[in-house]
Amino acid sequence: MAKAASTDSKQSLTVEDWAQAALDAMAAGGLEAVAVEPLARRLGVTKGSFYWHFQNREALVRAALERWERRETEEVMARVGDEPDPYDRIVKVFKEANAGYRSGRLYLAIAAAEDHPMVQEFVRRVSERRLNYLVECYEALGFDPARARHWARFAYATFMGNLQIRRDTPDLMPTGQPFNDYLKLMIKTLIPREAAEMGAEERPRAASVPRNGRV
Repeated sequence: MAKAASTDSKQSLTVEDWAQAALDAMAAGGLEAVAVEPLARRLGVTKGSFYWHFQNREALVRAALERWERRETEEVMARVGDEPDPYDRIVKVFKEANAGYRSGRLYLAIAAAEDHPMVQEFVRRVSERRLNYLVECYEALGFDPARARHWARFAYATFMGNLQIRRDTPDLMPTGQPFNDYLKLMIKTLIPREAAEMGAEERPRAASVPRNGRV
């Protein structure tokens, strides 16, 4: 019976449970904080549960980064939804990008470990997909590819700057209604006046949905 209970304990936690615990550890202490024994204690299991699912720590880190990539790309896009109007869609993207303090902190913690080849691979892919999605949003607003890429870089640089402020000097980042006012200012600044004033019927209909349909 004891052996069966032990097996049940190992199987009660999933790969996703361990991956989320690893992400929580990264958010709090960076990549170095992902260690098997402390995670097992936090999850209330023995190391045997870890080895039931993973061959080694590297496999756990990869599973955690895969979960993070899905969350920061496909899942973000799912929350934005299939908004047909490109102006409203990009507004939703900006609101989503600036909504989560914890997700921003995790992004910076992961990016800080870019000297790790596997981490670098994931960070680069997430950043490229985010930036490319923004380019397609600006193209859908009616801008040529070169100008759309300039505006996308500007928007993404602003997003990254907000993450840095939240991490390094959180007291300088407003909350509540002041943050809503700040967000409105960002949206007004990051979406050119001519795009904001352009009616939906005037925007290129073929470009109303990003080509790849994802972040």
